Amino acid sequence: MRKGDVAQRGGERSCGARAASACGCSLVLISDSSPAQRLAVFLLLVRPGLAAFCWMAKQKRKDSQVTEKKNKKLKKAAARETPLAPAAPPGTEGAPAEGAASPEEQRVLERKLKKERKKEARKRLQEAGISVAQSPAARRSGAALALDYLCSWAQQHESWRFQKTRQTWLLLHMYDRDQVPDEHFSTLLAYLEGLRGQARELTVRKAEVLMRELDEARASADAPLPGRTQRVRQVLQLLS
Repeated sequence: MRKGDVAQRGGERSCGARAASACGCSLVLISDSSPAQRLAVFLLLVRPGLAAFCWMAKQKRKDSQVTEKKNKKLKKAAARETPLAPAAPPGTEGAPAEGAASPEEQRVLERKLKKERKKEARKRLQEAGISVAQSPAARRSGAALALDYLCSWAQQHESWRFQKTRQTWLLLHMYDRDQVPDEHFSTLLAYLEGLRGQARELTVRKAEVLMRELDEARASADAPLPGRTQRVRQVLQLLS
């Protein structure tokens, strides 16, 4: 064994002896010192461990903050990359969407719903045994309304006013004695004198066609009604 190795081992032994003597001295000091001094010595011994623990906790907080920042950046980048909806072409801002009902269609649907509700209400009343009272105008027939219109014209009441619906009904049924009795036909002839324009021409044309049909029927076995033929002739004599 060399002299250098022997010297080195002797130094290590001396250092170990010094450390042991130092620990022994510190233990002797702790056992002989006051509580405050013991606490100071304890803190000196424990401080490195506490510092390491605090550093680890601080490092974890930093890592979590970095992770949150990365997540926020990723969300912003994804929002920027999301394609926006194409803008509507000019002039179509107020246009209704496909499949949406127009105002006219909505009004038609509302009228249909009202009719259905009325029908359901009538059915309920009928099932309950309650008769639905009709208004006087609903109970009257078209013939009665047209004849009242004609009588009102003849009497020249201030309440009379022209009604195309009533006039059309009279022109269509004036050759039928069941619809227009004889006592009203003379009044109807006076009313026809006031016809003007297209209504007069159309009435004459129809009367001529009807007169030809009656003449053909007279020549055949089917004899026309004499009263109908007479009325057609009177109308032609008046308006021709």
